[in-house]
Formats: sequence, C-alpha cells, structure tokens
Amino acid sequence: GLLLTLMTHQNTDKPHSFCCCIERRLDNVRSVCHTSCKRLGMCLHGQSGTDAEKRHKKLPLTAFAQNMQEGALQLSDETLLGKMLETCGEAENKLAMELSHHEVQVEKDILEPLNLLSETEIPNIQKQRKQLAKLVLDWDSARARWNQAHKTSATNFQGLPSKIDSLKEEMDEAGNKVEQCKDQLAADMYNFISKEGDYARYFVSLLEAQADYHRKALAVLEKVLPEIQAHQDKWSEKPAFGTPLEEHLKRSGREIALPIEACVMMLLETGMKEEGLFRIAAGASKLKKLKAALDCSTSQLDEFYSDPHAVAGALKSYLRELPEPLMTYALYEEWAQVANIQDQDKKLQDLWRICQKLPKHNLANFRYLIKFLAKLAQYSDVNKMTPSNIAIVLGPNLLWAKNEGSLAEMAAATSVHVVAVVEPIIQHANWFFPEEVDFNVSGAFVALPAVNSNHLHTGNDYDSGTLERKRPISMAVMDGEQLRKEGVGTLVQPPAMQQSQQKKPQRAQNFLVPFGISHLSPPFLCRRTCLLCV
Repeated sequence: GLLLTLMTHQNTDKPHSFCCCIERRLDNVRSVCHTSCKRLGMCLHGQSGTDAEKRHKKLPLTAFAQNMQEGALQLSDETLLGKMLETCGEAENKLAMELSHHEVQVEKDILEPLNLLSETEIPNIQKQRKQLAKLVLDWDSARARWNQAHKTSATNFQGLPSKIDSLKEEMDEAGNKVEQCKDQLAADMYNFISKEGDYARYFVSLLEAQADYHRKALAVLEKVLPEIQAHQDKWSEKPAFGTPLEEHLKRSGREIALPIEACVMMLLETGMKEEGLFRIAAGASKLKKLKAALDCSTSQLDEFYSDPHAVAGALKSYLRELPEPLMTYALYEEWAQVANIQDQDKKLQDLWRICQKLPKHNLANFRYLIKFLAKLAQYSDVNKMTPSNIAIVLGPNLLWAKNEGSLAEMAAATSVHVVAVVEPIIQHANWFFPEEVDFNVSGAFVALPAVNSNHLHTGNDYDSGTLERKRPISMAVMDGEQLRKEGVGTLVQPPAMQQSQQKKPQRAQNFLVPFGISHLSPPFLCRRTCLLCV
C-alpha cells in the first residue's frame, strides 16, 4: 500500500500530500520500535552495554548461585542439603553465564538495530520531509517575486530586464532544490519500504535467540538433574512414615521396615509384660518425638525404652500411615471372604494361601510382625493381650478397605473381617510361618538373650510337597497339660476349653467392657481416630 501511494504521487506536483501519507507510517513504525526497545530492555537482567563476563558478575542469578555455593561450604558435602546446594549452585552459575551471553546477543542483534531505526533512520527521513517543506516554501516565494516583477515590467517599460532574469534564475534554482530533495526523500522512502522485511526480521531473531538460550539452559538442567536425583536416591535418611513400604525398603536397603524392627526390638526388651500394650495411648509429645527420631533413622532411641506405650503407638502409627495396608488392597476381598468361613480347617488353609499371595516385601514384614505378636500373646496372663485382643486393637491398622464407607460398614469390617482374619493368624503363627525369626534382622540392635518361649512350636508343619497345610497344633486333639509341656503356652487351649467361633466376639467385648467400650461401639472402629488406635 505504501509503495502504491509513492508511485501514485511521485510524478505529481503534490509533495505535501505524498509526504503526509508516508510520514504517518513512519511515525507508527518509530513508535512501535521505540516501545519495543524500551520494554525489551526492561526484560534484561544485566547492565546494558557491558560484555558477557562483566554482565555475568552483575546478574542476580549469579549472586543467587554464589549464595548457594557458600551455603554448601557451611553445611559440607557430608549432608544431603550441602550436596544439593553445591550441585544446584554450579548449575545456577552456568545458567547465569548462558543468560549473560543471551542478553549480549539480544542487545547486539535486536536492540541496537531497532534503536537505530527508531532513533536515527526514521528521524532522518522525517527531517528530509521538513527540509522539503521549507524548500517548497522558498520556491513558492521565489516564484511569487518573479511573477510580480514580470507583471511590473509589462506595464512599466522602464523596468530592468536584468532583474527579471535574476529572479527567474532564483526561482529555477529553488525549483531544482525542491526536485532534488523530493527525489532524495522518495529514494529514502523506497529504501525504507524495501527494508521493512529486514525490520520485521529483528523480531524473528529475538525468538530464535530466546529459543537458543532456552535449549542451552535446558541442556544444563538435563545434565544436572540426574546427578541431583542420584544424591537424593542414595540418601537413606528419608521419612519412613507415610512412605510406600517398597520405596522405603529400597532406598534404605532393608528387608524389614525400620519403624517395625526398631519398635519390635524395644518392645521385646521392655514391653512384653506391659499391661494393655497397643491399647493404652501414649503421651502425644513423646509419640511425636519417637516418630520423628525413626523418620531420620537416628540410633538415639535409648530414652524410649522406658515408655513401651509410646513405642507401641509409633508402630501402630507407622502401619496406619502406610499408603496401602500391609495386607494390601488387592487381597482385601479375599481376606473378607475367608473371614466368613465357619469350617476352621478350611479357613486356616485359605488364610495360608492368601498369605502366600502377598507381595514379597509385604509378606516378609507381615511374617515378622505376626511372629512378634504371637510372642507378645504368650505373656497374655500379664499383659492381658490375647490374640483376640491384639487383633481387635491392631488389626484395623493391618487391613482396611480402599474406600471406607459408612460407620456401619466400617463396624462390620472391623468386627467380622479384620478380627476374624488377624486373630487366627496370630494364634497359629508358627503354623503359618514355621521358620524361626531373628528379630534383630539388621544387626543394628543389641541382641537379646535367646528365650525358649520365643517359638510356640519348633516342629515344621509345612509339607513342601503340597500346598495343603497340616492342621495347626491348636486344632489337634491333645491334652492341655501336654500342650503346656511342649511350650505352646496360653495361646493354645485344649479342645474342652476352646470356645466356639460364635462366642469369640463375646470374649472381645468382655475385654473392653472394663474400659467402658464395646467391641462393636463406634469410637475405636475408625483406624485413624479410635481410642484404641491413637
């Protein structure tokens, strides 16, 4: 459109109209370029006009990188945070260097040409427009004087022809200047129009420079991120509470979760004869402190040996805070179905089969925990924690539905499913898991003296040639005195003393009645807020 306007007017005697049309376009271009330069300059972080090295020293990102590196020196590389600060500081410094080079390039390839266009080239064209207007006025003045002298000479024959000739030369000279200025202005206009693509190219160059900077910055980050992640993965002092079991075991290089082993080892030493273990709530501050100590993998646990209820509370909290229950969501329906089986032999066989379906890490930790709970139940005459009572207070922390429904559904799940599943497994722990357990599996704790009552039954009830399991010793018909002689203890009762499955809920209820709570009452059914689970 601008070129067409120029061609239309270039052979006319209306330079004023031509110049006004072009001048409006020049004003708009100059305004846009000036504003773009100003805003783009505000986006730069470094000092304008300096080279890359000097600019790098003054960048805020460089100061941030230096601060991180100084912090790394204070913390040393023996700490995870120190390693992270050192690695991240180096990366931020490289990013600052890339930024300084990018800004120098932007200034050279975009800002300077745009600034030259808006502050020099376009103003020069506009000056020629004003110069043309002045020359046109001079030309008009000279022509007016010549016309006046020519009229005077026609009426006054005494006029000097030489004066008329002089005015004619002056008029012609002024006209020539107008034509020269007009041609120069037209040439500059054509030149401006022809370079508009170059001017637009500056903004393409801006995006290309930014893309190149971001690619280089991304390369720096992609190189450092695996290094940082490696430091993170190697660091074993990470929270265990609320972390998936497999993830915790993998990063700590353990077979049994630290909170489970630590709590079991402390309870084996000081808590086995503590009445109401896992039922009586511990002090909130002591429990919080113990959980924090276990989360940071500290070995300073001596002070907690004297508070077995806090230790038991920490163990329950760990199990309760697992993202998935130890007995898994995937097997929940199978556990629930087996809980309703009345035939005890079939029930135990099915429970064993489901246990074998547990993931490797879950099975190892479940076996470890059940063996401990069975040992705890041996002291039920003193601690009042029979397999049934243990299942009531600890079972909801081992198994729960993925989507907990109404209170009635939770009550049914707790009283029927969980207790009916966990109790027989604890009661017949050595039939489900006949192999012996070294509770100090990591060797990090002082080994306790061997106690004969650690194992309810030393015989191996597992027939490796078939999936069928022999009847557990508690199901065998034998004299109660003989059982006691074989070390079965209070967990195994003679048939005459064993109660039917229909009366088991009554035993649980009788256990809780002295504390004013029925085993079917709502307060303790919620695994997160119940009185027995806190």
